[in-house]
Amino acid sequence: MALNNNPKTQEELGDWAREHFQKANKHLAENGILFKSVVAEDSRYLAPLCAVWKIDTNEDKQFWVISGDMPSDYLPLTTAEDARTAIRHFSMKWQMQAETIRRQVTDKTQLDYAQLLETKAEALYEMHASNKLWGG
Repeated sequence: MALNNNPKTQEELGDWAREHFQKANKHLAENGILFKSVVAEDSRYLAPLCAVWKIDTNEDKQFWVISGDMPSDYLPLTTAEDARTAIRHFSMKWQMQAETIRRQVTDKTQLDYAQLLETKAEALYEMHASNKLWGG
């Protein structure tokens, strides 16, 4: 399924969620974190933009993990009390990373990545701020 396609049916949403969970799990594995289980009731899927997963690891640690039409990333569970707050933390983290990259490098690829982080951070902040998305 292309990232720009908005899942319209439950089956398409399920496929989208599985695809992006695999992306998140791969990112964790690449960083030496082995997934044990997902706390589904605390995870949120904002397809086609992102999913925020609350996961337990094999080492009895918990993380918020984000994936979707953006970079995959993770934060310790203690950083945020819920998925909405985790989205705000990812937004702030990526804004700071983008600024650090701009100050430290001149490589075009890295500067393009900083721009991507900044664009996605802005989108995440808008998602965090939208009461419509969160039912309040």
